[in-house]
Amino acid sequence: MASGSAPVSQCQKPKGWWGRLTLRRMNASHSKLTGWGLAQVGIEKNYTILDVGCGGGRTVSKLAAIATEGKVYGVDYSEESVAATKGMNQREIAAGRVEVRHGSVSQLPFSDGMFDLVTAVETHFWWPNLAADMREVFRVVKPGGKLVVVAEVYKGAGTMTSKLAEKYAARTGMTLLSAEEHRELFANVGYSDVQVIEKREKTWICVVGRKSTMPKNS
Repeated sequence: MASGSAPVSQCQKPKGWWGRLTLRRMNASHSKLTGWGLAQVGIEKNYTILDVGCGGGRTVSKLAAIATEGKVYGVDYSEESVAATKGMNQREIAAGRVEVRHGSVSQLPFSDGMFDLVTAVETHFWWPNLAADMREVFRVVKPGGKLVVVAEVYKGAGTMTSKLAEKYAARTGMTLLSAEEHRELFANVGYSDVQVIEKREKTWICVVGRKSTMPKNS
C-alpha cells in the first residue's frame, strides 16, 4: 500500500524520482511482511521462482537467498521497478541466478508450467483484471507448484490503512477481497489445498494455493 506521503499512483506504478523514493520506502516497510509471507510456504533450494510485481527488488533478493541452486525471475510493468530490482540484485544477476523482465501480469513473458513457485507481495489488488490475471499466473505455475499472495490490506481487516483502502477502492482502482473471497478466487482459478493465513494483530494476509498435477488420461 501507500508508503509515507507517496500518492496512490506511485504505489501502483512507480515512475520518476518520486517513484524511486517510493520503491526504497516499500523495500523497507514491506520487508517484515514479506518474510512472514514467505515463511508460510516451503521453498526448496532448487526452485524456479517468479515474483510478480517485483517492485523495489527486496522480495527477489529474499527468494534468491533461499533458492540458492535455482533461479528467481522478477517481472513488473513499471520500468522504475525493473531498474530498482536489477540494481538491488546485481550480483545475483551477474551470476545468472536472477533475471528481471519488464512485462504485465496480464500477459506474462514466460512459458506454460515454468515455475515451482510464484509470489505476489502487495500487488494483486492492483492487477487490472484480477480473475483473468490469476488465470494467466496459473498458466505459468508447474503442476504441483504453488502461488502465494501476501498483502497488508484486505476487505474487513481492522487497521485504519485497510479501512481507508476499502473506502476509496473505487477511486483508486484497487480490488480488495475478504479472506473468504481470496479463498474463492484461488479455488475458482483451479488451485487446490488453498490456505488463508491471517496475522490478525497486524491484519496481514497470506493465501497459498497449489496447482494440481495433471491427471493421466485413462
